[in-house]
Amino acid sequence: MSRLARIPMLLIACAMLANLPLWAAEPANGGIAVKNPQPPSLILIGFVGGFVRHDNPHQQPVLLAQRMRRNLPDTAFVQVFENRRRKTAYKTILRLLDGDHDGFLSAEEKTNARIVLFGHSWGAASAVLLARDLGREGVPVLLTVQVDSVRKLWQEDGVIPDNVAAAVNFYQPHGLIHGRPEIKAADASKTEILGNYRFDYRKEPVKCENLSWFDHLTPSHAQSECDPRLWSQVEKIVDQRVGRVTTDLAAIPRD
Repeated sequence: MSRLARIPMLLIACAMLANLPLWAAEPANGGIAVKNPQPPSLILIGFVGGFVRHDNPHQQPVLLAQRMRRNLPDTAFVQVFENRRRKTAYKTILRLLDGDHDGFLSAEEKTNARIVLFGHSWGAASAVLLARDLGREGVPVLLTVQVDSVRKLWQEDGVIPDNVAAAVNFYQPHGLIHGRPEIKAADASKTEILGNYRFDYRKEPVKCENLSWFDHLTPSHAQSECDPRLWSQVEKIVDQRVGRVTTDLAAIPRD
């Protein structure tokens, strides 16, 4: 093929790339490296627990993100972070919302934000802390989901900030490490607590694979991460809040 013949093909390729959201790619550090042409229709951010990598293929938060990425429109942004990368997630969200790339968020850019945050263990606490970070910027959050939430020292994961429209908490009560049994709204007139749902793995154990040595010391906590029933409920609630399905919350096991 001659050089002149290649030119139309290059132009077509450039045109096709121009229609793709530039933030669709996932850099290795879990953040984004380029500016978005327009804010995403939905931002779904997850956090893994412990010292788990953000791309661990055996972790339910990662698998949930993969399913959501397949099922949501191409205009949605979906990413999982290590729980220690909360600030990176925060900067990523602000950059995504900054549609005119002027370095700060307008009232309209904040109002149009549609953000869902979820996580397991330390990652669940990180989701609440990230919501609080966004609240200080005046950015609303549609939903936070905590699964067996465990806070680090000097953190507060039990009070949901008033920029969050709805929040839900899943926990199990046994073992050296166990989740927070209850979350509350800082302002009940602004935040709906969908429920605090209890799972008991001593009564109904779940078989987990690819466990670390530490997971064997905290089996119920590990099962809260690998339980497909629990994470199916998380997915349904996320779908409900973003308007994809209607979920009967009364059908979820509750303490």
